[in-house]
Amino acid sequence: MIVLGVDPGTLSTGFGVVGWKNGKLYQIHFGTVKNNSVDSMPLRLHTIYSKIVEVINRYHPDEFAIESAFYGKNVQSAMKLGHARGVSILAAVQHELPTTEYAPREIKRALVGNGAASKEQVAYMVRNILNLKKIEMISDVSDALAVAICHIHRVFSPPNRKQFNNWKSFIESHPERIVK
Repeated sequence: MIVLGVDPGTLSTGFGVVGWKNGKLYQIHFGTVKNNSVDSMPLRLHTIYSKIVEVINRYHPDEFAIESAFYGKNVQSAMKLGHARGVSILAAVQHELPTTEYAPREIKRALVGNGAASKEQVAYMVRNILNLKKIEMISDVSDALAVAICHIHRVFSPPNRKQFNNWKSFIESHPERIVK
């Protein structure tokens, strides 16, 4: 399975293509769609849409996952983010990709185990999960890869898998995983 994850934004949209084969996650491609702040909104949206379509056509993902909008105090920013999300989703839907949205807290919880994790913690986990230790992560890219990883975890997580609320309960259930 190949998943395209997107972290939308009108100035910088992160994308990450992650594969899942034989129980292992691997990075295929990642990057950002950079827009100039002096460009008009329609031009920025066209750039985002075109790059997402290019990535879809090149890597042929099986599914598409995107970070859902969060609610902030600035309505104008939320609307702009909604536009970037909309053209990204449109690109996926036009290519008949199953599309799933994940809240930022759910993505953080899937990767770090804590829905209030910092961007640095998410980037650290992305680097470790995908074995990208030598690569400096831009937050938009690490967030996009995190969306794809979250989706793969949700799709392939057994329904009867025990969920842990904290590290202490996990360690108590798995003492064999402690390195001394």
